[in-house]
Amino acid sequence: MKPLAWTRQFVERNGWPLAAYIVLAVSFWVLVLIVLPQLVMVDFSLRFDLPPAKQGGPEDVWTLANYRYFLFGPPGDPLGWNYVDLAVFARTLIAAVFVTLFDLAICYPIAYYLAQAASVRAARMLAVALVIPYWVNEILRAFAFRIIFGTGGLINTLLLTIGLVDQPIDFIRANVALYAGLSYAYVLLMVFPIYNAIESLDRNQIEAARDLGAPWWRIHWRVVIPFAKPGITSGCTMVFMLAAGALAAPQILGGPSSLWFTQIIYRTFFESVNWPRGAAYAVILLVVCTLLVLLVMRLFKVRLGEVGR
Repeated sequence: MKPLAWTRQFVERNGWPLAAYIVLAVSFWVLVLIVLPQLVMVDFSLRFDLPPAKQGGPEDVWTLANYRYFLFGPPGDPLGWNYVDLAVFARTLIAAVFVTLFDLAICYPIAYYLAQAASVRAARMLAVALVIPYWVNEILRAFAFRIIFGTGGLINTLLLTIGLVDQPIDFIRANVALYAGLSYAYVLLMVFPIYNAIESLDRNQIEAARDLGAPWWRIHWRVVIPFAKPGITSGCTMVFMLAAGALAAPQILGGPSSLWFTQIIYRTFFESVNWPRGAAYAVILLVVCTLLVLLVMRLFKVRLGEVGR
């Protein structure tokens, strides 16, 4: 549809006052709360870490030193590469992918049951059961997971009681609590996009495939999943981006030897008070995560417009 025709249809459907309000609200949201802060962050990342007296002076010029530091560490480092930050960055992305796949494996059956199999009453009760726990603050949920997975927590107590283990398992040090907490934190962001996609699928297609003798796994592989691909992509994108950028859960649930890349960013900003380097690290995380998402969308042949439906 041409932009002019789409604009005319949008105004006719909503009326001038509501259409103008929507355009202004969305423009304010995108420009003031998203684009401008990111541009400021990029500008920060291209600056030297100068004292306030020198900021704006002849030494305050753009530089790629903060990005070089991420790759190669401080100048003159004999190692040649910034192995610590690069390893933490790679581990964060791999962990975010794991959390995304784990959430997808859990949430796809739930979304399918809600959309196609459950009665209206059962679907409402299950939806309420999914939503109510998220009335609790994210920080409190993270501390609850730390208590549950602690050496004296519910899981270890149960395992010791039934005799499956002889001594408590340190789930915190093994990062089990961290992955479980992150996976639980973003369940709704995975369930409802997939549910919205599967709900619009005509049940007759599923019945036709079943009548033709297709097993259940082939019905999902050839009928349901291709149709729900935009919803799956939307859910995976949100979970991956939020898991890679999480801070509270890694701080609370991470073991003593684990480190999330966002923790490095936080420490660079507020402990080292090096805002240009912290901004560079934040920009790197944003750009790499965005490129990974776009690459996966291209591999699975999902267009951006389909995700936004």
